[in-house]
Amino acid sequence: MPSSYSYSVILEPQEGGGFTVLVPALPEVVTEGDSEQEALANAEEAIRAVLAYRRDQGRAPPSDAHPEIRHVTVAA
Repeated sequence: MPSSYSYSVILEPQEGGGFTVLVPALPEVVTEGDSEQEALANAEEAIRAVLAYRRDQGRAPPSDAHPEIRHVTVAA
């Protein structure tokens, strides 16, 4: 039976519509979708692919990263 892994994702709305998804614990995962649901489904698929690749390379799945969002204001 396969193991389950849970990863934090960053869901970023795009100006022209749709969403980009980043997975801090798996920097190789950057995906997108036209809707939040599609973007998250694409992220799940990409996470599975990266974990399979890591397993095939003999690398353990990483622990989840816990991103913290901060705002920085700059004068330009």
